[in-house]
Parts: sequence; C-alpha cells; structure tokens
Amino acid sequence: MKGLFQWKQLAVAGAAAAACAAAAAYPPLAQHRSNPHYFMFRGRPAALIGSGEHYGAVINRDFDYARYLRTLERDRLNLTRTFSGAYFEPPGAFRIAGNTLAPPRGRYIGPWARSRRPGAADGGPKFDLDRWNPAYFKRLKGFVELAGKCGVVVEMNLFCPFYGEAQWRLSPMNGRNNVNGAGNVARTNVYTLDRNGGLLRYQEALTRKIVTELAPFDNVYYEICNEPYFGGVTLAWQRRIAQVIATTEKGLGTRHLISRNVANGSRKVTDPSPLVAILNFHYAFPPAAVAENYRLNRVIGDNETGFRGTNNAPYRIEGWHFLLAGGGLFNHLDYSFAAGHEGGDFAYPSTQPGGGNALLRRQLRGLREFIESFDFLSMRPVEGVLPQRLPAGFLGRVLGRPGAEYAIYVSRDRRRLRLPETPSAVRSRGETLKLRLRLPAGEYAARWYDPLRAAWSVGQTVRSEGKRATELRTPRFLNDIALSVRRRGGGKR
Repeated sequence: MKGLFQWKQLAVAGAAAAACAAAAAYPPLAQHRSNPHYFMFRGRPAALIGSGEHYGAVINRDFDYARYLRTLERDRLNLTRTFSGAYFEPPGAFRIAGNTLAPPRGRYIGPWARSRRPGAADGGPKFDLDRWNPAYFKRLKGFVELAGKCGVVVEMNLFCPFYGEAQWRLSPMNGRNNVNGAGNVARTNVYTLDRNGGLLRYQEALTRKIVTELAPFDNVYYEICNEPYFGGVTLAWQRRIAQVIATTEKGLGTRHLISRNVANGSRKVTDPSPLVAILNFHYAFPPAAVAENYRLNRVIGDNETGFRGTNNAPYRIEGWHFLLAGGGLFNHLDYSFAAGHEGGDFAYPSTQPGGGNALLRRQLRGLREFIESFDFLSMRPVEGVLPQRLPAGFLGRVLGRPGAEYAIYVSRDRRRLRLPETPSAVRSRGETLKLRLRLPAGEYAARWYDPLRAAWSVGQTVRSEGKRATELRTPRFLNDIALSVRRRGGGKR
C-alpha cells in the first residue's frame, strides 16, 4: 500500500509538472495586439468570464480550493478573484452567509508570520510585518498553479479599503495587531503616501513578495486595490503600488497585467496610467463604462456584481450587455461557494446581497461560448443595426464586424424582468418581438440563441436589400434573447 501511495504521489507530481511546463511555454496573460480590448492567453484570443467565490479561497484554511477550481473548470469558466490577506472580514459582514472572506476563529492564514506576543484581534498572536508566513505563500502558489492547470486566470487583488471599523480592527496592518509599531492610524489613512503611520514600506514589501512568488505563472494579473473609491485610498498611492509592481517585474524579466478598479457603475477615466492595462468596474449595468472608456484601448471589465437579489436574470443580463458592449471581462460574485460547498451548492438565505448557482454558471458559460463562436477580435460595438428605440421596456446591444457578422442581444430592462424564470413561465408569460435589422445588402445566416437555457434555437436565412430594414420575429422568450447573423460565405462558424 505504501508503494502504491508513493506511485500515486509521483503521478500527481508528474501531472502538475507537465501542466506547469505547458503553461511555461506561453508568456503571461496579455492584451491582444490586434485588439487591446481583449486578452491573449496561451496563444489564443480570450474574453475572461467567471462566477467565483467571495475572494477568500487562499486565506480561509477551511476552503478546499482544489475542488472549487475543478468546479470552475467543469463549468468552463476562466476567471476568479482572490484577496492577498491584508484584508479580511468578521463573520456576518454585509449579511453574507458562508462568507469565505470571513474565516472562523483560528482559520485565517495570511502573508505575515505571527509573533509570540498574544493580543491580535482575531484571537491569535500578533503579527510581525517584517517576517513572511511560508505556509501562506505555499498555499497561494498552489492555488495559482492549480488554477492554471484548470485554465483559470487569477485576479490577484493586493489590497482592499476598510469599509468600517469592524474590518480595520482585524487587519494585520492595524497597529494593535502587529509588533512593529506601524499602523497606528485611522482606517481612512492606511492607503495614503503621507499619513499611513509607517505602513507604506510594508505594503510595498508585500507587493514585491507576491509579485516575485507569482512571477513564473502565466495565468495571473494584479489588481492594485479593490474598491479604492471607499475608505480614503488615494490615486497617488495606487500609482505608487503600480510602479512597485512594474519595477519588481522588470528586475525579474517578466510582465503581468495591472488592473485598476475605477468605480461602481461607470466613470470616464481622463488620465490613465500607462502601467494599467485593465480598467475594472463593479455593478456596471447599464454598461456605460465601456463606451466612456473604449477610446483608451484598455480591457474594460465588470469584475463584481451583486445587490440585485438572488435571482439569476439580473446578473446574466448584466454580463451579456457588458460583453456585447465591447467589454472583455466579466466576473459574477457567486455566493453558492462556501467552505464545505466548494462545488457551488451552498443553499444561501434569501437575505444574501447577491446570488449564484450552477444554473447561472451554465448560463455564463453559454455567454462565453456565444462570444467565442465569432471572430470577436475583429468586432466592435455597432450602432444602427437595431433601431434606436426598441419596444417599451427593452434594451438592445450589437457587437459586429460590419458587413460580415453581428452578435445581437435584446433584454428586458431590469425594472421589468419577469421572475421567477421557469420553463412554465416562458410558456405562460413569454412573448415574441419583431426586430427590424438594418444590414448591408446580401444574404445572411441567422440563428437564435436562448441565454436562459444556454442553447441555440432555430435558424433561418435572411436577405437584405441594404436600403430597407429586414424584419425578423424572435422565438418565444421570457427576459432575453440573442441572435447570430453571418453573411453567407464569411464569418467564423
């Protein structure tokens, strides 16, 4: 039995080494040279789409990250976010049940070693910000390595503001929780260049350490700070951390993408840092952030959703609109992942601030497959194919390669959704719409796609004279419907 166990260990190690060698054959995730609104990942163009846990997969010892990543792989999703451990939450924060970012007492694992001095707010010894915790970095690298094997990109989120005293009370950077005499400041001064109470050098050191440890991996990018528009985080501090990332990587001979989380909803970026390749937004519906910043030739992402109830429709519709507006990244915050429920089957209460489940992940996989069925690198947001005014209560979006192929999406306005979504509801409360499409003259193959069922529907031939709109009637649908239109003899199949 011992020999068999050792043989299995060698087999697993060999498979992991082979996966790492395959990943090492490619440079890190990058903006695509042909279209910088999308990615190049392992030799292929990519849009990143995820539905992931609440960012505690590494720092929560009770969370089985291997099972979680295998679930994402099975669901054909290719993005997750994780926090570094400079920030974590107390149980019950934000009314989130099963919160992976709120480890039980004694189950938090972070980047800094513990001292022998008792008194940290989480019940353990105080932290020593001058010493690293090897067990944490082993777990972090194991997480990123396995994510790569599963084809999943990791957004490594370095820092997060302290929304209230409850979060700041727990942080290793709080002067009450460390032995270094640093961080005896208000939580709103932590991420500044001049009022941080000696924390800046530790923040820079942590950045350098994580960037160095993750340098060999191709499936990672760095987000400077989650939601820096809360808690006093300054733009000058964010630019300092971005420079630390870039300088460290220059010395290592590698380069990973850097993300800036800009705003909830939307905001026009007027002075973008040349070091930042990804502009991420939260709760970005309608997707005004894409149009406002498209000219900057960055990847534009919507990397957190929520606060719209536990039904799937608002989040599915947000993802479809964002990607068909020209966004290149979408990540849903999926509360069905919890410790003990790494397969995404946690039955959370109705009071949860967001939703998530296997069905929604299948629907988001359908979004990824729909986008990948096109030559999306050659596509851009297109006006004029759909009429400016759709029937009352409906919104439309077109991503296209004019004259060749078009991805068209129509949904109800979120204020007029028909819930709950069930097959019987489609039959009893669904409807059809007549769409008037303005296409260049020619013959096209059109095929409907049902985002609710994540399935292709009926197809038909469309002939356009170019001068007049061509009328098409949708199949019966409840809240949203998509359409693929390709000129005969052209377009990706």
